[in-house]
Amino acid sequence: MTKNIDIITLSVIQNALCSISDEMSAALINTAYSTNIKDRRDCSCAIYKLNGEVIAQSEIGTPLHLGVMPAVVKTILNKFKISEIEPGDCIIMNEPYPAGPGHLNDITILSPVYFKDKMVVMVANQAHHVDVGGYAPGSMPFGVSEIYQEGLQIPPVKIVKKNKIDEEIMSIITDNVRTKIECRGDLLAQIAANNVGIKRIIELINKYGEKCLFEYIDEILNYSERRIKKGIETLPKGSYSFEDFIEGDGFTDDLIRIKATVEIHDNEIWVNFSGTSNQVKGPVNSRPPAVSACVYYVIKSILDPELPPNSGAYRPIKVIIPEGTLLNSIFPASIVHSNINTSQRIVDVLLGAFKQIVPERIVAACSGSQNLLIIGGIDPKNGKPYTYIETYGGGQGAMHNQDGMDAVHTHMTNTRNAPVEVIETFYPLLIEKYGIVKDSSGSGKFRGGSGLIRKIINLGNDATITFSSDRKKIKPWGVFKGMDGSGSNFHVIAKNGTIKKLSSKITTTLHNGEEVVSITPGGGGWGSPLERDIEKIIKDAIDGFISLKKAKDDYGVVLNPKTYKLDIKATKKLREENNLNL
Repeated sequence: MTKNIDIITLSVIQNALCSISDEMSAALINTAYSTNIKDRRDCSCAIYKLNGEVIAQSEIGTPLHLGVMPAVVKTILNKFKISEIEPGDCIIMNEPYPAGPGHLNDITILSPVYFKDKMVVMVANQAHHVDVGGYAPGSMPFGVSEIYQEGLQIPPVKIVKKNKIDEEIMSIITDNVRTKIECRGDLLAQIAANNVGIKRIIELINKYGEKCLFEYIDEILNYSERRIKKGIETLPKGSYSFEDFIEGDGFTDDLIRIKATVEIHDNEIWVNFSGTSNQVKGPVNSRPPAVSACVYYVIKSILDPELPPNSGAYRPIKVIIPEGTLLNSIFPASIVHSNINTSQRIVDVLLGAFKQIVPERIVAACSGSQNLLIIGGIDPKNGKPYTYIETYGGGQGAMHNQDGMDAVHTHMTNTRNAPVEVIETFYPLLIEKYGIVKDSSGSGKFRGGSGLIRKIINLGNDATITFSSDRKKIKPWGVFKGMDGSGSNFHVIAKNGTIKKLSSKITTTLHNGEEVVSITPGGGGWGSPLERDIEKIIKDAIDGFISLKKAKDDYGVVLNPKTYKLDIKATKKLREENNLNL
């Protein structure tokens, strides 16, 4: 550490920068138009150095957004020289190729921060827009093979010039989407969020002085680098591999391999994805920025969860992704569902590798998908297009010392659910059921979290639906004798009660009066179910998380069906008959 750096001041400045990022997120959420941002918080904010390095990120946000944004910022800087970005400018971009967000829906807006006629840092945010045009409502269809079919591609371009919105560019964007009002409102909210960040950073410079502040910013990044290297030094050196699969690309159900080899060196980690399947026809391909985001998330979570989130923490990490594979697809390959399924499977693969290194720091497999449902059409009440989009939580994998959480977003997503009242107010939809799925958790000494079920009735005209999930066949795995969680399920119930089972990756029609049912996977368990505390088994049964049958079959515990009290005699007999440990 530099001699003149005071550790208390360092901590205060670091927290102040994170607070600015959080305030930007609050401004974006509170001024957004779409349910996906204002209620579900599908957005992220951050502050960057002029070379594109991350200085600070918001706690409100998704790891995937925050992980890919540095690549977006650097792509913008490759298009615009610093001298070409003037005070009051805002640059917009959503192109994943050559290096950008995970899909077109994630639109980034970047703004410069000027102090005394000099650009000193940049602020940026990324938000998932409910529609960016393309083949189907929500702009995330299956049945597409090129990014051109997914929606409008926006190269780095100034949407605001010297504090004045370029209405021609704004109209090009809004005229190519189905939900014009929400799109414009969300873009204005993103611009406003950056304005908040600019104001707060200038206040911080005035408080500490430009020279002092930026000396501390440099040291904050160096501090994170030192901490992550210290964490790496505690790991056993060697090479550790793991592989897992995505269940098809929407065109076929063929399994698609993701393989990672984690190499631990003295103070570096190399992650090599050689052995991963070649890119596929359907939209589950991915790009290196999204893959690197997953790697950074896993390594930071395992080694130092409280580490300040900035580029310094990523310096000792090298990611190797062969071109032309699923994780480094060649333009114009379709990639829109990379965020939904591929990113989650990358995390599972990395955790599988780290399970061999530091098992007590990982979780069993979580639900393994962001479990997307989109319903879009024309609202009969006003004749205007609508797009309902939501990702559903599932079961969190169990840990070495605690159960997984039930019905939550995990890993690369961090969004909230859309309240039932909001859905029924703004869309021609009726929520018939929303709750926990009994017996979906992977049994174990510590059980996985439960999946959830949502039933939605279409009250309007025929609509287009897209469902994107995974873990239907290959269930979320348990570890150390823990059992697998349940898989996903998606079906439509017709007015006459006929049930139509659908694949986990599909775009199709939902007719008036039909009911769509989405069931998300549970999380894997940790340790033998026979080692679980019986009182916890009883409580799970009483609370409706597991059935009496599951208590008996998986845990070897017999409960009274009326009182839920332990039947000691029957339990002892069951375990003796099956040679189970008491």
